[in-house]
Amino acid sequence: MSPIARAGFLAVTLMLSSNALPADTTDDPYIWLESFDGPEAMKWVRAENQKTLGVLEKDPRFEAFHRDALAIAQAHDRIPLPQIIGGQVYNFWQDADHVRGIWRRTSLESYATSAPAWSLVLDLDALARSEKANWVWKGVDCAEPAEQHCLVQLSDGGEDAGTLREFDLGAKRFVAGGFHLPHGKQNSVWEDANTLLVAREWKRGEMTSSGYPFVVKRLRRGEGLAAAHEVFRGKPSDVSVDPATYDDGDGHHLTLIQRGVSFFESEYFVVDAKGVRQLSLPNKLNVVAMVRGRLLISIAEDWQVGATKFDQGSLLALDVNELQSHPTELKPVLVFAPGPRESFNHASATRSALLVATLDNVRGRVFVYRPEADGTWSHSQLGLPDNSSVGIVDADLHGDAAFLGVAGFLQPTSLWSANLTQASAEKIKEVAPKFDASRDVVEQFEATSSDGTKIPYFIVHRGDMPADGSNATILNAYGGFMVSNTPRYSGVLGKLWLERGGVFVLANIRGGGEFGPAWHEAGLKTHRQIIYDDFAAVARDLIARGITSPRHLGIQGGSNGGLLMGVEFTQHPELWNAVDIQVPLLDMLRFEKIAAGSSWVGEYGSVAVPEERVFLEKISPYANIKRGVTYPEALIWTTSKDDRVGPQHARKFAARLSEYGIPYLYYEVIEGGHGSGANLAETAHTNALEMTYFTRKLMDN
Repeated sequence: MSPIARAGFLAVTLMLSSNALPADTTDDPYIWLESFDGPEAMKWVRAENQKTLGVLEKDPRFEAFHRDALAIAQAHDRIPLPQIIGGQVYNFWQDADHVRGIWRRTSLESYATSAPAWSLVLDLDALARSEKANWVWKGVDCAEPAEQHCLVQLSDGGEDAGTLREFDLGAKRFVAGGFHLPHGKQNSVWEDANTLLVAREWKRGEMTSSGYPFVVKRLRRGEGLAAAHEVFRGKPSDVSVDPATYDDGDGHHLTLIQRGVSFFESEYFVVDAKGVRQLSLPNKLNVVAMVRGRLLISIAEDWQVGATKFDQGSLLALDVNELQSHPTELKPVLVFAPGPRESFNHASATRSALLVATLDNVRGRVFVYRPEADGTWSHSQLGLPDNSSVGIVDADLHGDAAFLGVAGFLQPTSLWSANLTQASAEKIKEVAPKFDASRDVVEQFEATSSDGTKIPYFIVHRGDMPADGSNATILNAYGGFMVSNTPRYSGVLGKLWLERGGVFVLANIRGGGEFGPAWHEAGLKTHRQIIYDDFAAVARDLIARGITSPRHLGIQGGSNGGLLMGVEFTQHPELWNAVDIQVPLLDMLRFEKIAAGSSWVGEYGSVAVPEERVFLEKISPYANIKRGVTYPEALIWTTSKDDRVGPQHARKFAARLSEYGIPYLYYEVIEGGHGSGANLAETAHTNALEMTYFTRKLMDN
């Protein structure tokens, strides 16, 4: 399957004609800020940036924060994350000398040493200079089974839209006359070494209401885009239509088309010599990997097959030959079923086995699963550190090499090499500590939400922390799209916050995937208030335990977590003294009309549905700012190049605060896509601004 798949939430929407949404823009004086890069909007942005930088960059602590953040971001002792291609290890690397980055490679043997012998494959800085573009690396997909010709995706400035170019690994150069797909939101996969399946905007306007392609065509080597032959056509009301290919180490090859028809629901079609045929699969699932002729899927809804019921959250296997022969008569086999506090996280295949990462009460586990001759699956657990986040970094489809990442709040990120034959793992690389954690501890507590549900959260703090409510605390959460928040090591957070006596809290509120699909579904659409109640419950629990107090409590979240911050800002301004709102959604009455917003109808609901509109108006941060209310001074930041959520939400929210005379700080990164910057230097600058803000608000008397 292509790793260059469209970035963004895997979500679907219903088609909304322009008159389906309420014509309420006449009451919104800041519609002009929705102009993505309009001159008046950008003039406003630059003026706001100047004001905010005049406050935060002038703080006497900013310079040291920035220096430390930049040193951590560009440190040479970072682990070069491996990608196994053609039996070699590839790595994309950025540092002070390679701002945009270099793509390089070494052997598996050399990579395992402390000083790998890297060979340069592609210099993105040199390419950007020669082509006068701000190229940002977006990934690579190589044709199976030789893995010598690859599609490299580059984005100008970091937006989701990008270009695709064919690259020859042996020659270390782009292929003259090879595949070249110009700028756009697109997805492509190798059907074979000389053929691509491509989803893109073939004709002007031929995109879904969410801004993604719905037409897939077959493009053969040497043909121009105009000669591509249509294979599949979805509908403008879909979120997107994406081709995908799956291969295993035994030579099995499977091509699928995924058609998103509602938010987390998709139809799947097999593409082969018999044509395009729909598979009889449940609509809520993800295709995971393929091993030994079995296709692995994780289901997010119960699936009844004959007399057998498979519970949501399970991992199942389908025989590929049977799937192609009888696409409507599938016979799934159970591989993994989660327990009450477990959830499937992700998986990756080697030639002979499947590595499965799970969560057990928000703690990482990894298992090795093998298909047996009788159709069952055996498994064994790898011995890895407890109380950590554990993830599969990469696995060799044509061998048995695999790499795992392990990290904790106080445990520097380490890389482990897995021995699948012995079901063991060995640590081969570890980041040097970026801060002094000798006085810190990690605990896990639970808060009781408004409906009595126990909400777990992690807290990182000094072992001798006083329980007098005086501790400066940052509370972080996401709460949506089945995204799981797990322990992670952050040198910047540790150096700039924990070392200074700050406390960090990570809340596992509903809407995420920490406990499987049901944990996510509890907060969908008009049930979403429970997510916000969960977050407030954690805050109150922290206060009740004497860990912090509203004077010293700050909150932080981005994207959907930015919406969470906006809601908490308006619903509970009395609980916090700092609110860091990152690349957010905030205008929930117009989110469907901004960037890729209409793709998230299944998560949030739609203003076209009366009861959902009533709820969205009730919780929309932009609609619920009130005059005369005392709010904390928020830091709101976004990026001009964000073509996923869009900077419009943050701009309008700040403008409304200004209108009402409510203090705020606003900053917009001019580059960077849906994140904090287009390169390490920009990210470090944004991090330093945030830590300066929190220090001013929560630590200063």
